[in-house]
Amino acid sequence: MLRIFRYLKPYTLSVLVVILLLFGQAMAELSLPNYMSKIVNIGIQQGGIENAVPEVLRSSQLERMLLFLTPDEQAAVRAAYTPLEPSSPAYDRLIRRFPAAVSGETLARVDLTPEQIETLNPLSGRALLAVSMLEQAASDPAKAAALSQQSGMDLSRLPAGADVFALLHQLPPERLQQMVSIVRGRFDALDSSMITQAAAAAVKTEYIALGADAQKLQTAYILRIGGKMLLLTLMVALAVIIISLLSARTGAGFARDLRSDIFSKVASFSKAEFESFSTASLITRSTNDVTQMQMVTTMGMRMLFFAPMMAVGAIIRAVEKSPSMTWIIALGVGTLLVMVITIFSVSLPRFQRIQTLIDRLNLVTRENLSGIMVIRAFNSQEFELKRFDKANIDLTEKSLFVGRVMVTLFPLMTLIMSGLSLLIIWVGSHQVAASALQVGDMMAFLQYAMQVVFSFLMISMMFIFLPRAAVSGRRIDEVLRVEPAIKDPPQPKPFDSNSRGLVEFRNVSFRYPNAEENVLCNISFTARPGETTAILGGTGSGKSTLVNLIPRFFDVSEGEIYVDGVDVREVAQADLRQRIGYIPQHGVLFTGTVASNLRYGNENATAEELAQAAQTAQAADFIAEMEGGMDAPIAQGGTNVSGGQKQRLAIARALLKHPPIYIFDDALSALDYKTDARLRRALANETNRSTMLIVTQRVSTIKHAEQIVVLDDGEIVGKGTHDQLMQSCETYREMVASQLSGEELLR
Repeated sequence: MLRIFRYLKPYTLSVLVVILLLFGQAMAELSLPNYMSKIVNIGIQQGGIENAVPEVLRSSQLERMLLFLTPDEQAAVRAAYTPLEPSSPAYDRLIRRFPAAVSGETLARVDLTPEQIETLNPLSGRALLAVSMLEQAASDPAKAAALSQQSGMDLSRLPAGADVFALLHQLPPERLQQMVSIVRGRFDALDSSMITQAAAAAVKTEYIALGADAQKLQTAYILRIGGKMLLLTLMVALAVIIISLLSARTGAGFARDLRSDIFSKVASFSKAEFESFSTASLITRSTNDVTQMQMVTTMGMRMLFFAPMMAVGAIIRAVEKSPSMTWIIALGVGTLLVMVITIFSVSLPRFQRIQTLIDRLNLVTRENLSGIMVIRAFNSQEFELKRFDKANIDLTEKSLFVGRVMVTLFPLMTLIMSGLSLLIIWVGSHQVAASALQVGDMMAFLQYAMQVVFSFLMISMMFIFLPRAAVSGRRIDEVLRVEPAIKDPPQPKPFDSNSRGLVEFRNVSFRYPNAEENVLCNISFTARPGETTAILGGTGSGKSTLVNLIPRFFDVSEGEIYVDGVDVREVAQADLRQRIGYIPQHGVLFTGTVASNLRYGNENATAEELAQAAQTAQAADFIAEMEGGMDAPIAQGGTNVSGGQKQRLAIARALLKHPPIYIFDDALSALDYKTDARLRRALANETNRSTMLIVTQRVSTIKHAEQIVVLDDGEIVGKGTHDQLMQSCETYREMVASQLSGEELLR
């Protein structure tokens, strides 16, 4: 199948663009759960406060915070702030947001990188939480009692309005350090994100103290993050549209090129290659099999690249959100893979069988439609109906089995996803209660888990479709890999421009591929321009095989065939066949009109030339009787004309070509004797300069030929004129005696 995908080479740019867009789509979709987590954690729970490092801070509040920091931490926090002065670049913006800020008493955060803010968050957050705890203890007797029990400092006896921090400054250094250690220890169990979330309330209180509108801050944050999510969603939608368009165009172009090459390859087959494939199979390979390849190409471009990106990215993001719950994803993916592998092992053999059954159904259908008259004549409708039913039921049963197996995939997938969601919520809620996980992070983890499962499901689906496409690809490749037995030489010889159509057989023998015996043995004769050479013999004597060697429908096994002194194997097939007017026994007509079928011989033929060719071929009368005349429609396969009419139209088509060589392969067999005689007289005037080779079993048709070659069992048993053969060839005399009366012999 991989050989087939070389047809994607012209679409390399489209494939690369699709891969880049899929990467962008994956990154965008992976960002959406994270933004949703921010809206829940920061926008709702933290009131829009993103960090524990406030943008503005009262200098008095900073001094209180520093009590709960080590000297190194104090230096880091102090370095993050500078006095808010009218000369500060952000002064106007900050005053609009925090109107109560007073120059000289308010500090503004300097420009910090995200990494610096991430480092300061736990330091500033712990300090703010400690300050907030003491402030609450000073105003809440219950909290004061709890803190006093731990620290030994009775805060419940503080007078109303007393400054607890001034009291702390009055404590001996040992007591102060003890107090600080006790307060800081309350937050040691919290990780950085939980400290930031807990400190958001203290930051919000500080902002309100500086005149900020807390509701406005929260709304602005939610709208900002929501806007980013909306923009990403629109980008994903646009990417999906472009990806769908490019993948559809690539798949359609890939299928078009594949069908074109299959048709070109089949058109180059000789009769030997056609015997390797049934017509029904070739039709299935160029339609159904190509469609399978187109589908897997279109879907594969989106799924084979997108699913692994999403799976890897979602796993990484999920681990970042909650490493302790990643075992849940592993459990879900493992269960899904077991389910898909089971379904895959059951359905794969049926996928391989379905394509063969489609071949069989097409074959039976084609035989029934093409042989409908014979079937009716022998009253075999019931037998053929049973034969069709068997092929149809076999295909239906296999398709239904595969369909039922595949249908179970989606309910089971839904069950796995629902169970996975419940398990994540159950485990996650306990972690939220233990302050080990934020609600938004749990929700994001849930979405990432669903993305992982969906990604593995897409990969699994592709591994189900790929085997069927592999079967189709192998069947297509079998056709494309066939090397025609008949090829043009590397450097074809040209025909002499003055050549007239001399045909010479020199010791020609022929056997069909894989046959043990020759069909023709040591055939030698010459057919000259302006003369009629008749090939006469009984059924199976090799007459049609002999003339099929001239246009190279087969190649000789031994000997040579020369046309105008050039071996037919040394010239281009197109040049050789351009010099031959071939009329088969069963006239083949194509869907169209009478005129379009005749113009196969000469596409530039005028109306007068069409009329003249039809007149010579004795077809003018019945064409005139058809509605539309030359524009009368011809049905598929010429089913709306008789066998004799087909033959005459085929002869007219060859006459329009004006070739130097005519080959009539029993092409007069469907004509009555009267029409046969008129046609032979007309042909004698029209083709008197061409080489005529006529294959026939009728002695009367060729009695006056300049040369008659009599075949029997693939060998020449007589050669000469009628009179000569009557004297020298027993086989010829027997054929004449069986066909002609004494009176006819004297004519």
